[in-house]
Amino acid sequence: MSDVAVQIARRILLPVALLFSVMVALGLLVTRVLAKTWPFTVEDTVNRELAAHRSPGWNDVSLVFSTLASTQLIVVVTVLVALVLRLVLHRWREPIFLCAAVSAQALIFLFTTMAIDRRRPAVEHMDSSPPTSSFPSGHTSAAMALYVGIAVLLALRARSTPAKVTWWALLVLVPVGVAVTRMYRGMHHPSDVAASFLNGGVCVAIMARAVLDRTLTWGRAKLPVGRSGDDVKPAGAAAG
Repeated sequence: MSDVAVQIARRILLPVALLFSVMVALGLLVTRVLAKTWPFTVEDTVNRELAAHRSPGWNDVSLVFSTLASTQLIVVVTVLVALVLRLVLHRWREPIFLCAAVSAQALIFLFTTMAIDRRRPAVEHMDSSPPTSSFPSGHTSAAMALYVGIAVLLALRARSTPAKVTWWALLVLVPVGVAVTRMYRGMHHPSDVAASFLNGGVCVAIMARAVLDRTLTWGRAKLPVGRSGDDVKPAGAAAG
């Protein structure tokens, strides 16, 4: 097996598989083992309270945040941002990081919903329900991976601490808003969105460690500064 394949397996595939296992385990705890234990026994109360305080104004706000994390917009924004990063930075590291983080959370979300069967909250649903389990929230997970991933990239290039804080504050608010509005619109339980923060956030961390770490060498080991492959002579070769 090549060095690149080993690195991919160790730094990406194994952590992603482990995260998937954790998500399934959490889903089983929430839906079976601890379903009749506090705080999971009051989740329906939270959803009913949010539904009881719906208003035309908040309905519009919730629709905006929900749309920001819709599958179509997530795909479009990811592709566009990746293209801009490639054109501006002239390298593949940052675009690959963002696309990999969003793709990884999507795969984990999809397979988790196949393993965990959970009904959506017993309130009026403001959106059509896709044929997937309520656990976890795909909208929240995707928003976490995309917008926090963008925040990571912008913070790395920010020249001052206030700029970094600003990027983080603005972009982290998006998945938080998505999580609240998905509950407000009756589509997910609180534990669904909480698990999605874990899914999206850990995927960003995995891909940042695997792709953005400049000390990591993929494939051939780095040669000393000032040396190239053509400069290296076989051991025992005659000088001159």
